[in-house]
Amino acid sequence: MYGLLRPLLFLLSPERAHTLTFRLLELPGATWLSGGAPPPPGAAVEVMGLRFPGPVGLAAGMDKDAAHVDALGRIGFGSVEVGTLTPVAQPGNDRPRLFRLKPDRALINRMGFNNGGVEAAVERLKRRRPGIPVGGNIGKNKVTPNEAAIDDYVRCFEALHPVVDYFVVNVSSPNTPGLRALQEKGPLLAILNELKRRDSAKSIHRPILLKIAPDLGSEQLDQIVTVVKESGIAGVIATNTTISREGLRTPAAEVEAMGAGGVSGAPLRRRSTEVVSYLRERLPRPTVIIGVGGIDSAEAAIEKLEAGADLVQVYTGLVYEGPELLKRINRAYVLWRSTKNAGTPRMHTDSFR
Repeated sequence: MYGLLRPLLFLLSPERAHTLTFRLLELPGATWLSGGAPPPPGAAVEVMGLRFPGPVGLAAGMDKDAAHVDALGRIGFGSVEVGTLTPVAQPGNDRPRLFRLKPDRALINRMGFNNGGVEAAVERLKRRRPGIPVGGNIGKNKVTPNEAAIDDYVRCFEALHPVVDYFVVNVSSPNTPGLRALQEKGPLLAILNELKRRDSAKSIHRPILLKIAPDLGSEQLDQIVTVVKESGIAGVIATNTTISREGLRTPAAEVEAMGAGGVSGAPLRRRSTEVVSYLRERLPRPTVIIGVGGIDSAEAAIEKLEAGADLVQVYTGLVYEGPELLKRINRAYVLWRSTKNAGTPRMHTDSFR
């Protein structure tokens, strides 16, 4: 069904299409019409002390304000990451700020943490149905200087703690000026240590993950490894969008006209997998790695898992493939895990298509 609907949606601007899609998703019968389905029982995963009905989560940025968690759970997601949420509502960057690169099966976005503020999201999350784990992706307001960033992260952490299952600290978006400077060891450890301290004082503990950029070199990734070990957080989400424009098929003039922003989708697949593999070699389990970037097929999802990811997330792949993508990945995951547990040779990726 989505294959028929997508050409119509692509006639709209990306943001209008996004809004319309979520309105349709809330209608009765949307799960069946979309081609989605809950994950099969054999797809369940236990990670960070949480039970995920399936290995595929929705990456942050699509349900920023936690308005569609229940509907997303019905179409096959094993988790939903809401946000990025900031202490105070902010409109984000000026429109247009979201663009399709159709020849690349990619998007460019410079949304700028547009959201209605953490308190409004908390009220919605209080009303969600039990079922799938929800992650709270948290950031700082644009007007907050980096020197005071820790206060914004703490405020979001405290507000969301009773209503989410895990946290993601976002210091890697390219669309908030200066944010990526917080990936440096000093400020990053300060934020993570404070959140860990506050979590340890509570009766219920929430795992904390760090979302990193794909544009980090080996030395910077080694620094991230050190930060994860020293802070004792649960793990890493690899990766956010990239500022690179290398290797795109979309004409350079068109890309340049779109302006600044992070690229997501198929062009990110290889680099994000490389980062997952690099981190897994240096962060053995039980440290968690969630792989995201360029997952638009079951093959791409299995690639991330083979590289060392415990779970995967999708965003742009959903835009191009629709909920049927989740069904394909969930089925492939069950098959992949069964062959892995049986000790049989690795299956050819064609088996997952």
